[in-house]
Amino acid sequence: MGARLTVDELAAAAGMSVRTVRYYAGLGLIPPPERRGRQAYYADLHLARLNLVRALQEHGLSLTAIEDYLARIPAGGDADEVAVRALALTTWSPQPPEVVSRAELEHRAGRALDEQTLDVLAAVGLVDHVDDQFELQPGFDVYVKLLSLDVGIEGITAAGLAVRRHTEALAEELTEIFAQHVVGPYRARSHHTPEEVASFQSTIVQLRQLALEAVVSGFQRAANQVINRSLRGAGG
Repeated sequence: MGARLTVDELAAAAGMSVRTVRYYAGLGLIPPPERRGRQAYYADLHLARLNLVRALQEHGLSLTAIEDYLARIPAGGDADEVAVRALALTTWSPQPPEVVSRAELEHRAGRALDEQTLDVLAAVGLVDHVDDQFELQPGFDVYVKLLSLDVGIEGITAAGLAVRRHTEALAEELTEIFAQHVVGPYRARSHHTPEEVASFQSTIVQLRQLALEAVVSGFQRAANQVINRSLRGAGG
């Protein structure tokens, strides 16, 4: 059964309010607690499922979509299995996207933004326009700095689209590699000790950081190789 937590302790561990935990319980997102008399106790599985709910919300899923996703996971399943799913889905961004008004967006950018610029920001995946609000994605501040340089909007747009195209392809490939060679072998084992669970979680966190560092250093190395080839070609 694992840890026995009261609803207050569960809410604190999940970083949610008690009201939210009870609401999610009412929706069936977590299984019923163990009852001893009038007291309800929650376990590691409940916490793992709440963490999974948060991970799914961070990816923009509605509660209805989350219900459908969780319905495919046995309610009495293993807490480690649910924890692995949550960890694999946890957003790579250090901060969740910001939601701002048009005035706040322009204040953040430090300049007025015309419709063409907003279309460009949306095209390169840095701003999502929903109703009268804007959701800022990681990289927004860097791109706005590019807009202040003496570079045509066409060139900036082309560069942004190239970055988006190649990084999305790279993310898909790396995610598949992690799933096949890291998550898959771990989930294939029927039982995990607490030490193995902690080690796996640490491994995933470190792999993410190393992957980000490898992407930066790999681009630097590739860019240098392109420059060197160009210089050799020019000298030929």
